[in-house]
Amino acid sequence: MSEEVHRVYLIPGMFGFGRLAGYDYFEHVERLLAKRFQAAGVRYLLEIVPTPPTASIRRRAHRVADQVSRTAGDGDGPIHLVGHSTGGLDARLIASPTVCLELDQPRLAWKSRLRSVVTINTPHHGTPLAGFFTTVSGTRLLYALSLLTFTTLRFGGPPLTIFSSLIAAIGTVDEVVGVDIKLLDRTTNLLLRFVGDRGRDEVRDWLDGIRRDQGGIIQITPEAMDIFNAATENAKGVRYGSLASASPPPTPVRLVTRMRSPYQALSATIYTTLHSVTSRANKVYPCPEADEGAQKILRAGIGRTVDNSVADGIVPTLSMLWGELLWAGRADHLDVVGHFHDDVAGDHVDWLASGSHFDRTGFAAAMDALGSFLLRTD
Repeated sequence: MSEEVHRVYLIPGMFGFGRLAGYDYFEHVERLLAKRFQAAGVRYLLEIVPTPPTASIRRRAHRVADQVSRTAGDGDGPIHLVGHSTGGLDARLIASPTVCLELDQPRLAWKSRLRSVVTINTPHHGTPLAGFFTTVSGTRLLYALSLLTFTTLRFGGPPLTIFSSLIAAIGTVDEVVGVDIKLLDRTTNLLLRFVGDRGRDEVRDWLDGIRRDQGGIIQITPEAMDIFNAATENAKGVRYGSLASASPPPTPVRLVTRMRSPYQALSATIYTTLHSVTSRANKVYPCPEADEGAQKILRAGIGRTVDNSVADGIVPTLSMLWGELLWAGRADHLDVVGHFHDDVAGDHVDWLASGSHFDRTGFAAAMDALGSFLLRTD
């Protein structure tokens, strides 16, 4: 086994988390990546970076860089940054040679060891959904989504009392943007009681962070990302790779098939709203077209030529391309980090009824592509 230790830092996206009240957000990614490193006989350390959930990209990047500085050690082993969603922007900003993160140079000495930046379903050219989330209704829906995400991942589905409050707060299909803030507060209190003493403070701090600081939301609009890309340079000697996916647009037939339970109905309603906003191409700041090599990979994995209307429900697919496209497939925004329905072992949990039918075979292929890129020596 190689003596060199690879350090891999996993960075969550907006309203994501590292470990919260006993649940590991990247559990499935960690498990498969560990197998890839072990099979290659390469020593490794995987670490999760708990970033402020909706804070500005600069504040989030500062947190990541500081944690790497404190944990990377004094050796010369390679460092890899892997970011999901907005976490990929955090990684790009840190890697940029012109960045100013208010950290002195000795605390950034580890950047000489940075070998790769990999982004997973990252909005490199923004997402139309960000503009919606900056509205009053959108902000409340974002908070409701955060509640739904955590309760589903942590408990396998919202407990009945919490779910009832979410239903009341979010409303019907036609009223989905009219979220009731008082009912959200009631839902939050129910959730905190259900979590128990050990995780209550962690969850409260995470939810308070979403309410208190949403600086990152406006920064991932297509207009703001135009500035980000003009100011953020790729670092020499660092390999950049990306993973991208698309999920099917919602249709009445697909929506009906998801109505087998109240929870699936709520999930399908939310997905319909999110996808309808995300798939509206920005006419002034559209995503760049994919080159023929990337388009070939997209067609093979997604099954169609990808234009600005194709998305994973949160981010336009063309917005996800940066550096070398490593993998593409039919999956929604959280499928790609292991949050999909699994009938085999039941250890994967899906919170968004997108109808992508993503499974462990597709997930393994994505992690194979990620692992191979991290282990490359060129």
